[in-house]
Amino acid sequence: MSEQHELTGSRRDIWWDTYSDRADNLRESEVRSLFSVVSRPEVVSLAGGMPNIKDLPLDRLAASASELIAKHGMQALQYGAGRGWDPLREQICEIMSLEGIKADYENVVITTGSQQAVDLMTQIFVNPGDVILCEAPSYLGSLGIFGAYQAEVVHVEMDHEGLLPDELEDTIKRVRSQGGNIKFLYTIPNFHNPAGVTQSMERRQAIVDICRRERILILEDNPYGLLGFHGQTMPALQSLNPEGVVYLGSFSKMFAPGFRIGWALAPHAIRDKLIMANESVVLSPSMMGQMMIHTYLRDFDWLGQVTTYRSMYHERAKAMLDSLEQYLPACEWTVPDGGFYTWVKLPAGLDAKDMLPRAVTEMVAYVSGTAFYANERGRDHLRLSYCFPPPEEIREGVRRLSRVVNKEIELVKLFQPGSAN
Repeated sequence: MSEQHELTGSRRDIWWDTYSDRADNLRESEVRSLFSVVSRPEVVSLAGGMPNIKDLPLDRLAASASELIAKHGMQALQYGAGRGWDPLREQICEIMSLEGIKADYENVVITTGSQQAVDLMTQIFVNPGDVILCEAPSYLGSLGIFGAYQAEVVHVEMDHEGLLPDELEDTIKRVRSQGGNIKFLYTIPNFHNPAGVTQSMERRQAIVDICRRERILILEDNPYGLLGFHGQTMPALQSLNPEGVVYLGSFSKMFAPGFRIGWALAPHAIRDKLIMANESVVLSPSMMGQMMIHTYLRDFDWLGQVTTYRSMYHERAKAMLDSLEQYLPACEWTVPDGGFYTWVKLPAGLDAKDMLPRAVTEMVAYVSGTAFYANERGRDHLRLSYCFPPPEEIREGVRRLSRVVNKEIELVKLFQPGSAN
């Protein structure tokens, strides 16, 4: 009998028939798959969500890191506790208080970025086939985690004020009538990725009330909450129901992503399980990263730096929106008041995923809307990011994108029934 192999890229995988079912659910991120393209200097990338850290005081941070190792290297370069380092956990509580959260640092668990916290929450709550409710659209990184754990993702519609409470109620009833076991609602209430919208205060209270009544845990993912263009913050869902919400935060957007430090604030019992799960995966989060961030929060004007970020991202968002108005009037888009993204709806008949290779040929990249759904929806949308390119590159990128979109519009018209060929 001849040996069978599965092709992986250009190489044969002799272990193809021994992987777990979970491994079969791993999928490459549509953003990561673009990296080889967007790293080319001639391509304007409106795809990735990399924060722009050029305004950080790198020389002072370097001196701070050197001093930290010289004075506290034996601790910074050693293992730590699975729950995280207490001084940083206390500082995180001060940060969360800006969004109305009254937290005890004992309920904060430090993670390797907030995405690991999503993974840990899915690990401790979800069995294969369980249902996770997510906004439509939703963050692609979390959708990848949910898929890997073999969850069934059910999307709930949203509009310019975020998740629709009536749709949430109807979805819960429908899923349960079909025998679905709902484990939690995953939501990004502030400056949504990818939609760019923010949940209104009225919606927040309604969503919390529905989930409290239906006994559904909320997983509140909030990496952008302090990046409102005008310094505005909204009360966290956690502040409205501390026992019914697990809140996730991150230093990736408000400081720098390279430290890979995030956190979860959870009710006491959930916190204990998060700590055990965290220890089983990483033993302990990076002590060096935690101590560096602690030093930054203590010795630097970190909130002033956040204010600088807000102004920079506001300028870039304006360049994006003005360019869309100028070059792509046939499209529709959301108008963010913070964060990194706008969500663009294409004219009827256009397919963002099919169009992407032609956009790359025109030296511009975006992320197809299909990346943000678990059910193949989203071909009529694309996500544009304004966080990293300077305003002049954003304008040029939208101009290049308009050439592609306009050609696609002409092709659709050409092949419409009744058109002259």
